[in-house]
Amino acid sequence: MLIYEITATVRVDPSERYERYMRESHIPDLLVTGYFAGVTMCRADDRYRVRYETDDLDGYLDNDAARLRADFLEHFPEGVTVERETWEIVEVWNMV
Repeated sequence: MLIYEITATVRVDPSERYERYMRESHIPDLLVTGYFAGVTMCRADDRYRVRYETDDLDGYLDNDAARLRADFLEHFPEGVTVERETWEIVEVWNMV
């Protein structure tokens, strides 16, 4: 399992639009691709971190990433800076 993590720094003026777009459009569109098992969105001041859990990141990148990134840029041509990282899950601990 991989974590595909996106960190977005959002200027104040588009922050409400950004959250609404992510909740109502971008994340649901990503989930219907079938490549992701779950998504978590977090906020700290002007930064948002979205963690996508996947077993097939290459499939997403090859088939859907360009279209969804283009849609994102159409909605936010400025005011949002995005960084992407991929993390490999090494181990998970859960309370029993």
